[in-house]
Order: sequence, then structure tokens, then C-alpha cells
Amino acid sequence: MAQKPIRAVLFDVFGTVVDYRESIIREGKRWNRQKGININWPSLADDWRSAYQPAINRILNGEKDWKPLDVLHREELDHLASRYDLSCFTEEELREINRVWHRLEPWGDSVTGLEKLKRHFIIAPLSNGNVALLTNMAKNSRLPWDLILSPEFIKSYKPDPAVYQMAYQFLGLEPDEVVMAAAHPSDLQAAAALGMKTAYICRPLEHGGHNITAAAASEENCDYNARDIVDLANQLIETQVMSTKRDELG
Repeated sequence: MAQKPIRAVLFDVFGTVVDYRESIIREGKRWNRQKGININWPSLADDWRSAYQPAINRILNGEKDWKPLDVLHREELDHLASRYDLSCFTEEELREINRVWHRLEPWGDSVTGLEKLKRHFIIAPLSNGNVALLTNMAKNSRLPWDLILSPEFIKSYKPDPAVYQMAYQFLGLEPDEVVMAAAHPSDLQAAAALGMKTAYICRPLEHGGHNITAAAASEENCDYNARDIVDLANQLIETQVMSTKRDELG
């Protein structure tokens, strides 16, 4: 049976498309200068991000009702308030700090790679971010998505299989016509279990270089392994060209 052509490429966003850690640190340092304070923003960024998965797990396990990621981020920021002495910030300022997730900056290759992919495939985020967050981030960072796909539509979170199914069903595609691209093996494993194609994107500096992502064991199980999004685009376009030539040859 002939292999189906790839029609769409879906992306994890935090850490894969955008550099959340350095984005938070940059904004935090501006707050330090503005207020004459000395908060350790690299540490706060790491602790804030590390609280993300446990919060989602509690929802998926039925321990908590579903809430949008913006709310989960604010709850975790409030939990960190005493550890990092955030008492100098007003409520309005804390809301602005929490919205840093809407303003995350892309990795240097992301926009170029996405624009190249967009000329050949449908591209969209499949991130745990809520719709407003992902839309604002796209506007801020010029991410050229064709549409926004978010687990908010079904009140769940990855790696719930229903999230991936929702995505390819909304697109009217079969799972093997869709590539899930991510820097996180668990995301790719969940997608592969449903028959989606997978692409591992290496982001060794996601955690600031002090905690290098090590996914060698999972890379060999992916359909594509890429240095960055430009490299992934080149690989997928080459695959598309070769498939077209085979079809023309019969």
C-alpha cells in the first residue's frame, strides 16, 4: 500500500518553537532594573516551568477540574510568591508578569522554518496553551500558523489521546497524514501511539544549557530527526518531492 502524503505539521510550542526560559528571564531583568530589586529570574523561570506538568497531571488524573493554562500559570506564580518575595509587585503587575507566556520569543530558526513549511503543508500549534495565549504569542512573535489548535477546545491537555485525535479530525485528515513535531519525547510517543508521524526537534538549550535535553533513545523511534525547524522543513519537502516523483513514475 502506498504511503499517504503528509498534509499537515503540528507543533508543540513551549521549548520547541519558542524559548520560554530566556523570554521570562529577559522580562524579569527589566523588572529588576525598573524596581531596583534582585529576583533570581533564571531560578524562578525553572521553578515556574517545572510546576507545569504536575498541575496538568492533577487535571488528567481527575484530582482537579480543568482550567486554562493562563489560570494554571497564575496559580503556580502565586505559589512561588513567598519563595521569591514578589510582594513588591502590585496585582496589576503580577497579571502582566503572568502574561509573559503570551509574549514568548521564538528560537532563531522558528519563523523561517515555519514560513518554509507553510508553503507546502498546513501548519498549526498543538500546544497545551489556551487559545488566547497561543494567538497573542503568534501575533507577538510573527508565527505564521494557518490556524490555532488547542486542548481548550475539548477541555483537556496533552498527552491525553483525545487531544491529538481532535487535531487531525478538525483538519479532516488521517493520523498518518499528520506530523507531530516536538522537542519532548513524551509528546511524540503519545502521537505515535495513534498512528501520527513524529519529528524530534533538538533544543539543547531549552533549559538554559545546564540541563541538556537527552533524547537519543527516543530519536531512533521518530520518523524525522531535525536540528531545528528549518532542517525539518527541508526534510519534509524532500520527502514530498520524492513521493511526487514516485507517483509520476507509477
